[in-house]
Amino acid sequence: MEFKHVPIMLSQVIENLDIKAEGVYVDGTLGGAGHSYEIVKKLSSGGRLVGIDQDGDAIKAAGARLQKYMDRVDIVKSNYENMTAVLDNLGIDKVDGILLDLGVSSYQFDNGERGFSYRTDAPLDMRMDRDTALTAEDILNDYSEEDLRRIIKEYGEEKFAGRIAHDIVVARDKERIKTTFQLNDIITGAIPAAARRHGGHPAKKTYQAIRIELNRELTVLSDSIEGMIDRLAPGGRLCIITFHSLEDRIVKNAFRTAENPCICPPEFPVCTCGRRSKGKVITRKPIEADDKEREENPRCTCAKLRVFERT
Repeated sequence: MEFKHVPIMLSQVIENLDIKAEGVYVDGTLGGAGHSYEIVKKLSSGGRLVGIDQDGDAIKAAGARLQKYMDRVDIVKSNYENMTAVLDNLGIDKVDGILLDLGVSSYQFDNGERGFSYRTDAPLDMRMDRDTALTAEDILNDYSEEDLRRIIKEYGEEKFAGRIAHDIVVARDKERIKTTFQLNDIITGAIPAAARRHGGHPAKKTYQAIRIELNRELTVLSDSIEGMIDRLAPGGRLCIITFHSLEDRIVKNAFRTAENPCICPPEFPVCTCGRRSKGKVITRKPIEADDKEREENPRCTCAKLRVFERT
């Protein structure tokens, strides 16, 4: 199927990147190049765009879409956590803007064989990088009940995490859990009928939790933000779009710390810790999609854009 991903808050992203024609920009979650296509159109022949994605399907789709601009584009198959190494390999020191769109692409959700969606019966895969070995099936069948409970509770914010984890272990003792519909049945059976009447599909939170664990999404994000800020040139901006509260909290706190890193006790008359601000938070409140975009693309309903500018 065609790789499709509707770029979230496209106009807001382009405005907040404050693109310079001869600047250097990084799209750390390239996807189908929805955002990158609009970025590269604003670059002159002296500008440069680096696109990074761990999904091989995305790399192919983005290469095709950006074909006529390849004189100013570098596409690299990697995780954005390796951005520093990617830039070093390309001989790039500082950049003028970095974008992360942390959402799972429409292609990944809608392509049944990828196993991201509870709406299609498919193998339990959920890998964003299909060159890696571990799959969602492995997590569900090999993790301990306690680890499953913790993951589903922390990453899915699921109140019935204990019951779901227990029922997964009971089910896998009878037969290996291999498909999304097998998992759906287990989750549905673990959640009380009254609770299933509200809040959408009962499997939604558990799927989010397993996907986050498998792809190390929160760890990669929290470990990468400071390094990305350090690669920004003065005036350069880091724009991050998140899709749930766990991601947004990480970004919000990291930006706040980069702006005000002082760890001195508040009663100290002057700073003695020596930590200096790296810039300023542009978005005191996150930018959200407008009503028109929400209506046209329901997947952007939870999206939040936060922006940091290097000094």
